[in-house]
This record gives sequence, structure tokens and C-alpha cells, in this order.
Amino acid sequence: MNKDFLLEIGVEELPARFLDPALAQLKELAENALAEKRLQWRKINTCGTPRRIALYVEELAEKQAPLEQDVKGPAAKVAFGPEGRPTRAAEGFARSQGVAVSELVLKKVGPVEYVFARKREEGRTAAAVLAEIAPGLITGIHFPKPMRWGALEVRFARPIRWIVALYGADLVDFHFAGLSAGRITYGHRFLAKGPLTLAEPRDYFARMRDGWVMLDPVGRRAETWRQVQSLAASAGGFVEENEDLLNEVTNLVEYPTALMGGFSPDYLRLPKEVLVTAMREHQRYFPVVNKDGGLLPRFIAVKNGAADHLDIVRAGNERVLRARLSDANFFYQEDRKTPLAEKVPALKKIVFQESLGTVYDKVVRVSQLAEYLAGILGASAAEKKQVLRAAYLAKADLVTSMVYEFPELQGIMGKEYALQSGEQPSVAEAIIEHYRPRFAGDALPLTLPGRILSMADKMDNIAGCFAIGIQPSGSQDPYALRRQALGVCHILLAGEIEISLWELIARAYKGFAGKVTLKLDQDTVRQEVAEFFRLRLRGIFGDCDFSYDTIDAVLAAGCDNPNDALLRAGALAEFRRETTFTALHTAFVRANNLSKNLKTDLLDRRSNIRTGAVEFLPIYAEILSDPAEKELDRALAAVRKKAPALLGKKEYRALLTEIAALQSPLETFFNAVLVMAEDEKVRSNRLALLKNLVLLVNNVADLSKIVIEA
Repeated sequence: MNKDFLLEIGVEELPARFLDPALAQLKELAENALAEKRLQWRKINTCGTPRRIALYVEELAEKQAPLEQDVKGPAAKVAFGPEGRPTRAAEGFARSQGVAVSELVLKKVGPVEYVFARKREEGRTAAAVLAEIAPGLITGIHFPKPMRWGALEVRFARPIRWIVALYGADLVDFHFAGLSAGRITYGHRFLAKGPLTLAEPRDYFARMRDGWVMLDPVGRRAETWRQVQSLAASAGGFVEENEDLLNEVTNLVEYPTALMGGFSPDYLRLPKEVLVTAMREHQRYFPVVNKDGGLLPRFIAVKNGAADHLDIVRAGNERVLRARLSDANFFYQEDRKTPLAEKVPALKKIVFQESLGTVYDKVVRVSQLAEYLAGILGASAAEKKQVLRAAYLAKADLVTSMVYEFPELQGIMGKEYALQSGEQPSVAEAIIEHYRPRFAGDALPLTLPGRILSMADKMDNIAGCFAIGIQPSGSQDPYALRRQALGVCHILLAGEIEISLWELIARAYKGFAGKVTLKLDQDTVRQEVAEFFRLRLRGIFGDCDFSYDTIDAVLAAGCDNPNDALLRAGALAEFRRETTFTALHTAFVRANNLSKNLKTDLLDRRSNIRTGAVEFLPIYAEILSDPAEKELDRALAAVRKKAPALLGKKEYRALLTEIAALQSPLETFFNAVLVMAEDEKVRSNRLALLKNLVLLVNNVADLSKIVIEA
């Protein structure tokens, strides 16, 4: 009869961010381990609170499924003599496998027949198997920062204080971290009255409710949100959704009880972001807003426990918040005594990176790069002036008292202080926008000055870090360069901005050259950063549902201009649905492979991406003798004539259609002439014809990267 299995790991309070990943890992570990051990189950659940991580398996089989396997032995002709009598080889094999010779079976493996020993291993009891795998389930959970305690070598997120392991009414007997698995658990740290003894797993949830513990994170989250919304509505407001805060609070409590507190309306004169940061980021409170989005002098906290003594808890939370807001008000008033521009010289005392100078040095570099970007993006004189002013002020709030106390407000306070200093609204907006996007899914800068400044700042970081040899490696990316490169790509793609990334990398590098000691030269940095961006674009294009080989083909043909590469990917994806594509692909691959024999320096296949100009290898008409090669040259010349205009208009689908028309003369060419002729001039001329076809196609994509399924 199947029984339920419970494994509970009781710990000291876990950090909130550790709980959800741990539950997901434990479920996966259990599924894999039970499947490997041939134990069937109906359902696997995990649940947990700050003090416990629990695995619950419903209807787990009492025994392993029997294991049947055929063990291969010698060939049949070796195992049995001419009269079918077993040889010593068969007898020895049967003896080694613990079966009778008469039980050996014959099976063919290819053309040869072999003897096999058919073995059946009866399943072991679930209790025995669970005792073996349970320690591995615990040690298999990985945390960002595991710890040791006492004299133990065990590592876990926090010290383990008890373990419950029950299979039905039976105890699963094992030892781990100096503890013996038992049937005693504990409820809420302060509300539960003593240890709780479990007779069997099905008692677990009821006993936890009796012990003031809401085990299910989903249910605990829903109850927390219900209480928060209800309290906010009672004050005539509501709480804006914030998934991160709600998840964190959910994983900080075992029994949530929301309470409302207040603060002096005088503090509402502070910027909304200051109040929200103090409440949300520092105290884990939910700010309450009115229907217009303005803050009310209210906040909602969540207590870990029952509704007893709420007045005392409320007073304590109000006292802590009042102190924070008082500090914030003092910082705010002090910061406003001097204009934002007067704070910029103080950046000379702040190190940006020990090998790359000060933050003020960075301001100078970013200003130069922003001026270059403004020029090539066609910014007006007024916009260019705004960009340069914003670049000068963008980092000034780093020396303010408010940002020193609340680092999360960098950029936000820069905008606020810029407006109060009389700066133009567009300048103030660019200051906050230059940090965007800050994370995946974050808003992109919307204004042209903001886009320019954001790209300039990020490219300066990327080029500088690569130049001194601290580029990301593996999972290590301490300066978040991957995120910043993705940000640049998203800005370019969202704004349909035509720009050369490689030139931008070179410009960013020049800002450091001769001013700091660099480990890598400009060409090396440009190559490494180009590959870095190619990998980012590969991920972005993958999110656009392009196939992997379409992406590889387009990026192999060039990704200097990300927006152009995206257009080419779309054109190729559409063209691949055409009936002519497969034939063209086959012909192209053959042409590409043969043209590699051409002994000449290849011309840049994308020499001028802004005008669509294409350069080709010269073809000597007087050497063309066969009608087939003359026809291919004529047809290719006709497409070449149309190519610059189509490339200039970015009509890549139309260009591919024109190239597809070359498939017929190309096939005739292959059938009629010997490309690798003995005469070197004839051979080179024919290879140049094929190379020109390859160069033409490569303005869109390298079709050799495309995989055609049989």
C-alpha cells in the first residue's frame, strides 16, 4: 500500500531570497532521485517558511519496481558447441552472473548472435531507499552563501536544528549534521507551545496550522496581499503592486498579520521616491497611495505573528520610520543649499575604478563620447547642448548626502536637484534616463539626450573594463557589463538607431588612451567587445523567435549595426519559407566551398553599411570562354547593378529574391565547366565569379550557417 513521505529540514531563519530557489531545487532533486531509485509516486510538493524547508511526496510506493536487465555474454558460437552443448565459456559466464546455463537466452546484436543472462533484481523497501537518499536531498540544495556551524563540515544556508523524516507512520532512520531524523517538529518560534509530534505525514499540515505556521508560500503570499489591500482601502487608498517586496515579505514571516502605521504629513514635502525608498527598501513597508498616485501619510507593515499587541508593534515601526525620514529630510535640505553644478568638482575625489581614474575623469570621457553620438545621430544644436549639460551633471548626485545614505536614489535625486537648480527639464530627464535600463525588462530612455547619455555611459564602462583586462568570465560579472551591453543593444533596436558599434567601441577606447595604463590595445579591445556584443545580440534575436541557424547566419555576415542585423534576420526568416530557398542554399554552399580556393585577399563584404555600397572582385571578360560562365557573369552583373539600391533601402527580402534567380545559371555553370581548371587564370576567374556571388549573399547572411533538415 502506497504511503506519503515527509522530509522537513528545520533551520534558523533563512534569508528571504534563499527560500524560493531552495524549494524549487528540492523538488527537482526529489523527482530525479526517486525516479533513479525506481520508486513511483503520485505527486511531489515542496513548501516552506523562514524556519523550514519541507518535501511532501504523496502516495509513494512501498517498494522499488523490480529491475530486469539482460547482461551480454560471449558470442553464441563460442558459448555453444556444434551440437548445441554449452562450452566452458557459457558455463563460466552463467556462473559469474548467478544464473543457470539453461536460463541463458540468445539475442542478435547486428549480424552476430550473443548469449545473455536475464537477471531480475527485486525492489527494496521504500524506507530503506529513503534513508539512503535523504542526506543527498539536503546536501543537494545549493545557496548563494552557505555557512558552517560548530565543528561540523556540513554547509547549509543556516544551521539545521531538527529533521523530520516519515514514511507513513514509520520513521525513516538516518543521521545528518549531528542530528537524527525524527518525528518532532516545531511551530512558530513565539506562538507555538512546545514541540509538535507527528504520527504520520498527513498530520503535518494540521499540526502546523495549530502551531501558527502557514506552510504554503502561495497561500501565505495571497493572505498577506489580501490583508495589505484591505488595510489600504480602509484608509481611502491602495498599495501599488510590487512583486519583489511582496515575495520578500512572504518569505520573512510564518504567520502574517498586516498593520497600518502613519507618519507626519510634513514629510510629504520630500520627493515621493525618497519616502518610498525609506519605506520599501529599508523597512519592507508597503507605501499607501491615493487614487491619483500621490502618497498618503500611511504605511503597512507585516508582523510575523498574531494580532496581539499591535499598538506596541505599530509604535515601534513608526518610531523607526520617523528617524529615517527625519534623516532624509535633513539630507534633502542640506543638499539643496548648493546648486547641482557646484557639486561636480567634488567628483575628482571619488575613484571610479582604481585603474581608470576618478568619477570626474569619467564625466569628461562620457561628455566627449556623448558629443560624438549626438553628431552622428543628427541631434539639433539645442539637443546637443542639452546632452553635454546632462553629461556634466549626470554623476553629481553621487556626492550628495541623500544618495550617500540611499544609494538606490542615484539618478532620481540627480533629476530632482537639477530641476531645483533651474536646469532644463530635458537635462534633468536625461540624468535619470542615463541609468536605464537598470535590469531586464526595465524602461528604456525615451528622450534623445537620455538615449545618447545612456549609451555613452555604458560604452565607457565596457571599453574601460575590457581595456584593463577585467572583462566578464564565466558567471562572474562584478561590473554588470553584460547587462550594460544588453542595454545598449535594446536602446539601438527600440529606437531603430543606425550606428556602427565597432566605431563606437573605438571612440570609447580613445577616451582612455594615453591617460591611464591599459593592458590591451585598441584592436584587441574592439575584437573582444565586438564578440561580447555579438553574444548579447544572439540572445536578443533568440527572444524574437528566430531559429538558431538564422541568427548565426545573419550575425556571421556582420552585426556592427544591430538594427540592420535585425532587419536582415527578419528578411531571411521570411525568405526561408519560399520554395526556392533550398535550391539556392545548396548552390550557395557549393559556391562558397569552392571559392575558398581563391588565392587573393578578400574585400570587406560590408564596406559601407550606410549607403549599401558593395565591392566585388574583378572578372576578366576576355578569359570567359564557355557560354555557361558568360551567362552567369551576365546574370550576376544584373543583380549586382540592383544591389546597392536595395541595400540602401534595406530591402533585404527583395535582394534575396533577385539572388534566388541566379540558381538556374549557377547550376548550368556547375554542370558545364570545370571550375578548378588547370589554367590558373581560368581557374581564378571562375572562382572570382563564385566569390562575387558569395559576397553578394553575405550582405544579408552567411547561408553556410543554415541547416537544412533532410
